[in-house]
Amino acid sequence: MKDIYFERDYGRLYEKIEQGTCEVFEFQHPVGNVSHLFIKRLIPVCINEEPYYDISTPYGYGGPRIINCQEGSESQLVHAFHGAFEEYCRKENIVSEFVRFHPLFTNAQDFNSSYELTFRRYTTGTNLKDYEDPIKSEFSKSKQKSIRKALAAGVEYRVTVNPPDLEEFKRIYYRTMGRKNAEAVYYFNDDYFEEMLQHLGKNILLVEVLYEGQAIAMGLNMVYDKFIHIHLSGTMEEFHHLSPAFVMRQALVMWGKENGIELIHEGGGVTGEIDDPLYLLKKQFGKNTEFKYYVSYKIWNQKVYELLCKTVGTEVGTGSFPTYRSKKNLEEPVVP
Repeated sequence: MKDIYFERDYGRLYEKIEQGTCEVFEFQHPVGNVSHLFIKRLIPVCINEEPYYDISTPYGYGGPRIINCQEGSESQLVHAFHGAFEEYCRKENIVSEFVRFHPLFTNAQDFNSSYELTFRRYTTGTNLKDYEDPIKSEFSKSKQKSIRKALAAGVEYRVTVNPPDLEEFKRIYYRTMGRKNAEAVYYFNDDYFEEMLQHLGKNILLVEVLYEGQAIAMGLNMVYDKFIHIHLSGTMEEFHHLSPAFVMRQALVMWGKENGIELIHEGGGVTGEIDDPLYLLKKQFGKNTEFKYYVSYKIWNQKVYELLCKTVGTEVGTGSFPTYRSKKNLEEPVVP
């Protein structure tokens, strides 16, 4: 169970954004090991003259994961982990936790005795492993036609691993976010991109879509082991008739097939609805592929949680989670 979202360097990208510190709880037991990465944040409410914290999965996916385990001992390992992590949270004054489990793995099911699971949405992707021609098998006919038309019109693409800079990407990306009136959470600053290049450069896969020598779309993707994760992208509005966003998908498929990638993960929609427009768009590049994405809202200290809610004037169970942050507009960020 390996992926970019479980790497500490990835988690550190979100320390400033989420105003916390990236930490990893490593649990070792005679029957196996568990690793759990999260962002730990100070709760901006003063009670009992003590600092209290909450934790959450960094933007993306993650959750606790079994590193290794003796066959047939998974339940024993998870039970022991739960006890150890509950004690850790008590000592560290951790009140609550929001977990975004990884849809490509089984860690949600592995830990369902410790965390109550809430189905959030389906995610989708393009399966490269099981299809000789993923574009023909996974892309809708309309998207295949649009791509052929764009390439015939002279659209080209270029894929770069570990690019030297992201200046052109940022220019197109910010223009796209402005055009879509995107929420503040999607406006990653220069520090974010610089740290990404510095610490995760070898995992960055930059796709440029070109027309007459000009970049008309760019995609910032992450490659790790057998997966490509579509992360951020932008397009030039005046060139939408050339379908640059669709050409970017073709570029990833072609590069992925040549480099032993098994799956391009698109993610899901904005909501959990099956007719969510963004999900339906992404589904046109993964007709036969989907995954279940689960989250969990965990309260580790019920007494303090209720006291925090009372202090800020909110009722337990109302608003976003954790409730004591909802009145301060500090709810957990939306995952694309």
